[in-house]
Amino acid sequence: MLLGAAGLAAAIPAAAQARDDAQIWLTAGATIKLDEKWRLSEDVVARISDNRDGLYEIEASTLLNFKLAKDLTIAAGYVHNPQYSSGDFVVLERRAREQVTLDNLARIGTGKLSARLRMEQRWRENIDGTGWRMRPYLKYALPLRGKTSLTLSSEVFVNLNSTSFQRQDGIDRVRNLIAINTPLLKNVTMEAGYLNQYGFVRGGDDSVDHVASLSVSASF
Repeated sequence: MLLGAAGLAAAIPAAAQARDDAQIWLTAGATIKLDEKWRLSEDVVARISDNRDGLYEIEASTLLNFKLAKDLTIAAGYVHNPQYSSGDFVVLERRAREQVTLDNLARIGTGKLSARLRMEQRWRENIDGTGWRMRPYLKYALPLRGKTSLTLSSEVFVNLNSTSFQRQDGIDRVRNLIAINTPLLKNVTMEAGYLNQYGFVRGGDDSVDHVASLSVSASF
């Protein structure tokens, strides 16, 4: 619970000035084992918003993962991110993505803490500039029964520069998730829960997205 509390603490001072939105995020993912060290992963996320009148984003990411050590993995890949307004296409964002993941960072009680550091370079079609972004992430998984677990995670988005579309540097948003993770089949896992996304807006009202999150992932 410390993870969620840490992220939420940063949002509390401006909460009274926030704009709320109800959203649904649906994720499908697959990971293919190429050999003992290499993995190829693909994730597709569809995001639906009440305030934005429906679908506003599809994020498809492809990553090539290499296991450096038992609990240490590096990855790099590409993100294809078309964006919409009221279901109509608006702009295409492309990203390069690099990340380092450390599993079994620490044991807290019967649960496991893991960490990830993600870097992104962002481009939008017909718009000048490259947006650089860093996304540190922590996750705590607490076993409940069998292979079912409670997961708590917190991710901070830090803009490293500003462009015409990445309009402010510094902390941009914080995502906190509480979810239940459970197997559906031998190689298929489902995670369902609530995600709170707090966006910091300089010179305007902050935003709070209340998200029903559902993801299904398979490994081969």
